[in-house]
Amino acid sequence: MQMPRSVLCLFLLLGAVGALTAQPAPILTGWDRVRISPMKTSIYVGSVSLTTEVFGRNGSNLVSTYDAKVWPWFFWGETGKISITLSDANLASLARGERAEFTGTATNHKNKPRTVTGYAQPADAISGKIKVRIGVDDTVLIFNGTYRFETAMK
Repeated sequence: MQMPRSVLCLFLLLGAVGALTAQPAPILTGWDRVRISPMKTSIYVGSVSLTTEVFGRNGSNLVSTYDAKVWPWFFWGETGKISITLSDANLASLARGERAEFTGTATNHKNKPRTVTGYAQPADAISGKIKVRIGVDDTVLIFNGTYRFETAMK
């Protein structure tokens, strides 16, 4: 039995409209961990290296610990906790290959707060470059590195 062309065109049109309005599943929804490479920045007559453990996803936050070492003034180094807010909208931007800005907080081992801002620029679906600015007293340290999304081992 042959379907009239008008009915066939209507089904094709409805299918096309449905495909255009459907929200694609974000590519990054399955990633619950983010690994950020160790980073380093220069300061007046010295440098600061920043390393973090793998960030774990907790809602819209990525949470980890950090270790900042200051050379040659080792006594200025600190450890603490860091949290970056990366919403589902930010993840969708990254999945589309767009830059995503973030904010966050850090607290050092002496319970002193730090401000965190920055952005992630994807290179592909699961990795890219990251710029992190950390406010330390009246100074802002700027770190450049790379990130990679991972899934947790089960």
